[in-house]
Amino acid sequence: MERGSTGSAEKTEPVSSCGDNNNEDRCAAKTLTSRGGTCGATHVARARWTLLRQVLRQKQADGPEVKEVSVRRFATFELFIREPLGEHSNTSDDQWVEYKSVFFPEYSAFLRDNLGPLRVNEVLNSFDNTGNVCVWPSEEVMAHYCLQNHHMFKGAVCELGGGMTCLGGLMVAVSADVKEVLLSDGNEKSIQNVRRLVEKNRQAGKFGSTRVSSRVVRWDCEVDISVLEDHFDIIMCADCLFLDQYRASLVDAIRRLLQPNGMALVFAPLRGETLSLFCELAQQAGLCVSQHQQYDAQVWNVHLKMLREGKQAYDENIHYPLLITLTKGPQPVNHAQ
Repeated sequence: MERGSTGSAEKTEPVSSCGDNNNEDRCAAKTLTSRGGTCGATHVARARWTLLRQVLRQKQADGPEVKEVSVRRFATFELFIREPLGEHSNTSDDQWVEYKSVFFPEYSAFLRDNLGPLRVNEVLNSFDNTGNVCVWPSEEVMAHYCLQNHHMFKGAVCELGGGMTCLGGLMVAVSADVKEVLLSDGNEKSIQNVRRLVEKNRQAGKFGSTRVSSRVVRWDCEVDISVLEDHFDIIMCADCLFLDQYRASLVDAIRRLLQPNGMALVFAPLRGETLSLFCELAQQAGLCVSQHQQYDAQVWNVHLKMLREGKQAYDENIHYPLLITLTKGPQPVNHAQ
């Protein structure tokens, strides 16, 4: 496991479609990659070398299948059913599936699906390669939570760092009575895919009167943040805390994008010290922070079952997402006359 300057786990290893080892829960689709000198361009090369180093360390490197690395070990809390649509295409990027809620089957969304392994040489040649669509445990849990609590959503909603699927934001769009949902990620290829998801679901009448859009939003890019400042009633993100160099930028983006009475929902596992470091930064930025461990009965029951059965694939530290709620603190009173 690579560690950043703070000593926390830094997950920069899109080796397989869904990672491996303790860094397994994130794919290249949800990494923040550079899109120009304005917002930084040095992280890509560093990430490629980090990836190469991790690939060489793996036991699979000695085997004949070195160019196809195994997928993640723990994949789902079994909150959604994934059903192929039966649409066939000669191209692998047009395999559509319907993600339907197990507990709220009246709600579903269409996603593009390609769950085969990423080839190492493809990732090395294009670090932001986003050929594989995957829904990570934290994103799955957040989407379920949004359905369970769809009545709490109002006004304008934004998902930050939603990767190739933005499943949580999509579930808000199909279930909640909101005016606007913005689906965002820092990766242009992710957003290209999300645009196709939005169009597919819009054509199917999934969104009703809700205005759903997508765009690239880099947390460390002033242009991206300033145009959306003070706009959202609710912001949400899933498993976006692991990169040391972007953690403070995420806090600042949330603070600036929220309306004065807005709230952020952050779903993330402990993952070493990364969650606690995020909470500290949020408090330092003047946000009110509340941490919740048992926020949903279904998710908690699956979590306890995995622990009770001692599943080797399940690691509470990297798989069970806690819920962090963030709100803006009281604004200082201006006593100037």
